[in-house]
Amino acid sequence: MTIRMKAIRRIYIVVWLLLMVATAEAKTIKVLAIGNSFSQDAVEHYLYELAAAQGDSLIIGNAYIPGCPIDRHYDNLKTGKAEYEYNKVTHGVLASHKGVSLLRIIRDEQWDIITLQQASPLSGIASSYTNLGRMKQLVQSYTTNLHVQFAWHMTWAYAHSYTGKEFEHYSNDQRRMYEDIVHVMQQVLPSVGLTRVIPTGTAVQLGRYIMGDVLNRDGRHLSLTVGRYLAACTWCEFLTGKIVDGNRYRPESISEEEARLCQQAAHEAIFMQHHHRYAIL
Repeated sequence: MTIRMKAIRRIYIVVWLLLMVATAEAKTIKVLAIGNSFSQDAVEHYLYELAAAQGDSLIIGNAYIPGCPIDRHYDNLKTGKAEYEYNKVTHGVLASHKGVSLLRIIRDEQWDIITLQQASPLSGIASSYTNLGRMKQLVQSYTTNLHVQFAWHMTWAYAHSYTGKEFEHYSNDQRRMYEDIVHVMQQVLPSVGLTRVIPTGTAVQLGRYIMGDVLNRDGRHLSLTVGRYLAACTWCEFLTGKIVDGNRYRPESISEEEARLCQQAAHEAIFMQHHHRYAIL
C-alpha cells in the first residue's frame, strides 16, 4: 500500500469515526403534550427548529382542546370521546387532525415523554387537581412505551394588563397568580409522582423581568413571536438536555438580541428548576 493510499485510508477512518460520534450524540425524541392552547403556544412553533439546530430530531404531538382542564382530559380518556384536534410535527411539518380520541393519540407513537398540564384559570387552585393522579395512571396504562416518562408543563401567569374574569381569583395580580402556581406545584406534584417540570411559567416571568411585560398577545396567550420562542427554548433545553443559550436558530421575526434574551431566560429557568428554585419577581 502506497503512502498516498494509507493517508486516504486514515482520512476515511477519521471521517467514519466523526460520523459515528455525531450519530451517537444526536437524539430522536418523541414528545406528546396533553394540553390546550397553552401547549399549542409552547410546542407547535419553533421547538422543532431549535432542536434541529443542535442536531436533535423531535416528533411533537399536541392533544388540543381550547381551555381543557385535567378533569375533562380524564373524562375523555375514560369515555373515548373523539373531540381532540391532534396537531403533530414530523420532520418540521405540522399536520392537524380533528375529531380524534385521546386514546388514539396516545397509541399513535411510542412516546418518550408525555406532558400534562392544567387549564390556566385553574393552574393556581389546588382543589382542581383531584384527578391528576388518576389521569396520569390511566394515560400510562395505555402507552406503548414501557419506559415512557411523564413531565408537568408549568404554565404562566397572566399579563398585568389582563382584565378577564379568569384573573379575578388571583385578585388581578400577576405576582399572586405566579406564586399560587408555584405553591400548587410544590404541594400537588410530588404526591402523584410527577418530579419533572418544564418551567415555562418561570421562563416567562424571567423574560418579563428583562424584556418587560410584552410576552402576551391577549393578556393570556403568548405572543406569536418572542413569547412562543421563549417557551420553545425552555422545552428544547428540557427535552434535549443541551443548553439552549447560544442556539443558532431564530425566526426572522425575532431579533438577535430578543433571541439571546429568550435563550438566557429559558436556560436560567431550567437551572432554577434543577435546583428546586423559582423566580418570584
